Amino acid sequence: MAKSINILQDSHGRAHAYLRISLTERCNLRCTYCMPANGVKLSPKSHLMTYEEIYDIAKTFVKHGVTKIRLTGGEPLIRKDIPVILEKLATLPIELSITSNAVIIDKFIDVLKTNGIKKLNISLDSLNESKFKHITRRHEFKKVYDNILLLVKEGFTVKVNAVLIKGFNDNEIIDFINFTKNLPISVRFIEFMPFDGNKWDMSKMVSYAKVMNYVNRAFSKDRIERLQDAPNDTSKNYKIKGYEGSFAIISSVTNPFCDSCNRLRLTANGQLKNCLFSSGESDLLSALRLGKSIEPIIQKAVKAKLKVRGGMDTLEKLQEPKLHSKNRSMITIGG
Repeated sequence: MAKSINILQDSHGRAHAYLRISLTERCNLRCTYCMPANGVKLSPKSHLMTYEEIYDIAKTFVKHGVTKIRLTGGEPLIRKDIPVILEKLATLPIELSITSNAVIIDKFIDVLKTNGIKKLNISLDSLNESKFKHITRRHEFKKVYDNILLLVKEGFTVKVNAVLIKGFNDNEIIDFINFTKNLPISVRFIEFMPFDGNKWDMSKMVSYAKVMNYVNRAFSKDRIERLQDAPNDTSKNYKIKGYEGSFAIISSVTNPFCDSCNRLRLTANGQLKNCLFSSGESDLLSALRLGKSIEPIIQKAVKAKLKVRGGMDTLEKLQEPKLHSKNRSMITIGG
């Protein structure tokens, strides 16, 4: 009997079991590293996946080995049919999770629990209210902060994602780590990455090494504990002994984790991206609407995945604007 082909395995032997689905390009915040100052051109509503289409595409990926789905945005919770989407996806044999900015998440506690969602990633780039307003262009700090505490109280596993930008919030690294002292959360520091319209340059980036310099100056060596990273983990995990929570560094730029990457991304308008850094996309939604099989398209896209960062395998290439300005803005990819 012929061996079945794994359409989610690329030419470098990486099997993809994790799908991130963007539900919307819209957001109730305007984070500077995610959305260009003049906004983005949104896809017409008719070009976005319906909840039935999201479910159908997700079902195909699960059939071929996806075991984890994370819903992203924009802000996924502003989508009016989010309860239906969660209910449909919760019927699949997967771990279902969400990335949110937590502005309105208090209204969805029961919906999340009903559909078995236990893990949440919350975006928070500053513990300072005025800085929060500067980077998000909105007055929502207290709401987000209170909702993080609420989620912990309600028993969710919470990761807090902070994008570090030199001269803006790198002086808050230790404040963020101390945030984990009495809370069972994981704060994850993310290197600033290049996307269309976010004015990225290397000088704004706070590297893994620089983060650890801050940590080593603030805490004695015997207090800094290196934790075991999970398989396919994007982060290097640590904790301060005696603290309830932990912290981690996601070094997509200086120390990419491409060798063990098991992630694929589906945009809100039904385009499959095989890598966050890649400008290439494969249209699943049009084929689905024409009644065609999307499996050959998925297989071709996965096979075409490059070994490192969408082909930007050196920091020199990463600093070449024409290589990453063809990519979408982060808001239209999904976190």
